[in-house]
Amino acid sequence: MTEIVEIRPAERADVAAIAAMFAEDTLGGHGDSADPANLPLYLEAFDRIAASPNDTLYVAVLGGEVVGTFQTTLITSLTGRGGSNLTIEAVHTRGDMRGRGIGQAMIHHAIAEARDKGARLVQLMSNAARIDAHRFYKSLGFAQSHAGFKMKLR
Repeated sequence: MTEIVEIRPAERADVAAIAAMFAEDTLGGHGDSADPANLPLYLEAFDRIAASPNDTLYVAVLGGEVVGTFQTTLITSLTGRGGSNLTIEAVHTRGDMRGRGIGQAMIHHAIAEARDKGARLVQLMSNAARIDAHRFYKSLGFAQSHAGFKMKLR
């Protein structure tokens, strides 16, 4: 029997589970923490995301548990004759749930959202060390087309 992954907008009640998933990620290096003392920081960020008309934070739910998350941002620029791009950010599947189609369901949901919003392309960035993730994104039709640059400010 195939399990059905539910993809839905995240709620405030999901934030602790999302933070815990990020905290278990040793490769990402974002300094995330499941410490309840840090929950107000995550809730503040959630409120900013929820208030933005161009951002949506999602969760993947399986068996009543939050097992994955991702965020989408619709960016409109003058390039491409004023076209919009949908950026997928912070894609994460709980470590013990990988290989069950959760990531694929999340990415397919984001692509459908992009189509619904008339985006001309879907884009994402992935940590250079995440070779398995790169193989996964390529299997879904993404092309590694650009080099990314970041500057840490804090």
